[in-house]
This record gives sequence, structure tokens and C-alpha cells, in this order.
Amino acid sequence: MASRNRHYENVPFEIPESWEWQKLGDIGTWQAGGTPNRGHKEYFGGDIPWLKTGDLNDGYVTDIPEFITHAGFENSSAKLNPKDSVLIALYGATIGKVGILTFPATTNQACCACIDYPAVDKLFLYYFLRQHRDVFISQGGGGAQPNISKEIVIATLIPIPPLAEQKRIVSEIEKWFVLIDELENATVDLQENIEQTKNKILDLSIHGKLVSQEPNDEPASELLKRIAPDAKPCDTSHYGNLPSSWCVCSIKDVFDITMGSSPSGSSLNKEKDGVEFHQGKICFSDTYLEESDVYTNMPTKLAEAHSILLCVRAPVGVVNITEREICIGRGLCALKPKTDIDFMFAYYALQTHKEHFVEQASGSTFNAVRGDTIRNESFILPPYNEQIRIREKIESVLQQLNEITAEL
Repeated sequence: MASRNRHYENVPFEIPESWEWQKLGDIGTWQAGGTPNRGHKEYFGGDIPWLKTGDLNDGYVTDIPEFITHAGFENSSAKLNPKDSVLIALYGATIGKVGILTFPATTNQACCACIDYPAVDKLFLYYFLRQHRDVFISQGGGGAQPNISKEIVIATLIPIPPLAEQKRIVSEIEKWFVLIDELENATVDLQENIEQTKNKILDLSIHGKLVSQEPNDEPASELLKRIAPDAKPCDTSHYGNLPSSWCVCSIKDVFDITMGSSPSGSSLNKEKDGVEFHQGKICFSDTYLEESDVYTNMPTKLAEAHSILLCVRAPVGVVNITEREICIGRGLCALKPKTDIDFMFAYYALQTHKEHFVEQASGSTFNAVRGDTIRNESFILPPYNEQIRIREKIESVLQQLNEITAEL
């Protein structure tokens, strides 16, 4: 159908025959607010609600924390907007945010209100303003404090359907919004369940409940004798029904451990000159140490390539992998699995120790877990072939869970 575009040229799009293009200024009365002089304390703390744009919540406004007095109202450009006024923020960080008053209230000058719109449903106007936010922001300029004016708002074109159709459109919008909210909530719940499932998979893996046992596997006790002849297997009774071919030892028995040590700040640089340095966070940094400091002068420590990094300070117990040689500070330690310890099995197994490390962390300035605590932490050790089967199973399940997450 041909559109009814009145006298406007360059309208944004075609509309049905029964609709009209109008300017926002033609559909109702718009007014900006004002701020009483802050130098007069008697202007504030009265019984007239006074809304600032930060109080807008893209929905019904049900609470306004600040009030002005009748003297403040009378001695400023603030105006009382009736219930059901539709509000829009004109500038600052909240530019384009909207709301609908549920009681009469004034506003500051950064807010504009449509107070009388007899031929427009309030929610239809509200949703139009909300949909138009990006356009208003683009009209506000790219400065630190973008702003639009009341004049820009009232000059904006809006497509107006018949009132009954406006109400049907609003009803349809809200129906879909309810569905979207339900889907988003379900997505959050599913993501939480996926994370819990990942943790459960890792927990099952170190208790011998993830893959079937192979009776011909070399017992883990023999493996332990080979890689750590002086190691003394720990009591397994409080670990539940571990497979008979498994054993419990200490982390120091199955890993070569390097505790980090931090240099003085003067030796650090940002010029990528020397050895990459990491203090405590897992993410890789852009800080470097001169090679002379690392290898001779400073008490710094190197984590070999393909090592597991463990945070000994906040976030205590978080693990990651470095594929390259780096220098580590006090906030990290590096664990290199010994021969016949599958690297990725060791990586997954260490993740299950996080809560226990957090429980053992202490300190007056910040929580940290001590080197002796890490070295003596119990470690459940399966036979080598079973380590591989566990690792393959974990990675298969994690891949499926990650694919589900990617589709959310």
C-alpha cells in the first residue's frame, strides 16, 4: 500500500496506508527539567520527587531517591511531570535512556519529558524512543559527554499507526520480550549447569569413575617407584573407593616445581627486550626482564616451555599452560610433569585442587598459598595408560559442552 507521508520528504521507510509520519513534537507536549541552586540547602530534601537521568532504568520509574522542596521548585526551571510521562535522557553517559513515571515528578535539565500525547499509547512511544536510542546517540556527537537537545528530539519522525494497532504492536512486543527473558534466563541456567558439569567431570576423573579400568595396566605404585624412588605412597582410605591400581602421593613426587621470585622494579621494561615476565596473573603480560637479570643477577625463576602455571596468590589455585619459556614472579609457580605423567591429565587434575588451595591460603596483606603446601598437597595418581584414557574422555566431553555453549 502507498504510505501517508504527509508533507515530509526523505522519510525513513514506507509505512502502511493507515499509518502516518509525524514529528515527535507534534504528538505531544515535551518539556525539559531544571536543577535548583545547590547553594541553597533549603531547596532540597522536600517532598517533590526530583529525577536525574541516572534514575532512568529503561522501564517504569518506581523509585526516585532525591527530593526538592516547593521553594526549590518555584525558584528553578524544574517542571512537575504527571504520572505516565515518558522520559528520555538528553546527554551524558545515560543519553537515550528512557522511562515512564508511575507518579508525578520533576527532573533535572538533562531529561526531557513527553507529558501529553492523546493519540499515542505511552508504551508505543516508550518502545519507539528505546528503539531509536542508537540514532539519538549518533546525533549527540562523539565527545566524552555526547548530548542531544529537546529540539533534536521533537524534530524526530515517528511512524504512527491507529491507536488500536499501537496497542496490538505493544502487546506483541511484550510477548516476545517475555519469551526472550525466559530464553536468556534459561541460557544463564544452562551455562551454569555446563560449568558445574565440567567440574563434575574433572572430579569423577580423579576418583576413577570416568573410564573403565584395564587390569593389565601397570599399577601406579610401580610408576611412582620409577619416577620418584624416595616417594612414600599416602593412605588412600579417605579418598573413597579408588581403583586398586591407583595410588596417592604428593605433588612434589610427580612434578618438578619452580616457585616464582620477583626482581626489583628497576629491571623491568616494556621494550620486549629480554625474557617475558609474569608476576601473578594468568594472562600474558607485556613486561620483560633483561637476560642478565634473569640468568645471573636477580633471584628470578624460569618456567620452562610447556609448563603448567599455578597461581599462588589471587586468584589462588587457578591454572594455565605456558607454551614458551617465561620468567615468573612470586604470584606463580611452575609445575612440569615428570616422565610417564601425561601432561594434559596433570593439567586437568590440578584444576580439581583449586578449592583446597584456597582453603589453605593465608596472609595479612593478601592471601597466598605457601610452597610447602603445594609440594605436600596430595595427588591421586592413576596408571599411565589410564591417565591417557581419562584425558581423552575429558577432552571429548569438554568439546561437546563447549559446542553447546557456543550455540547459546
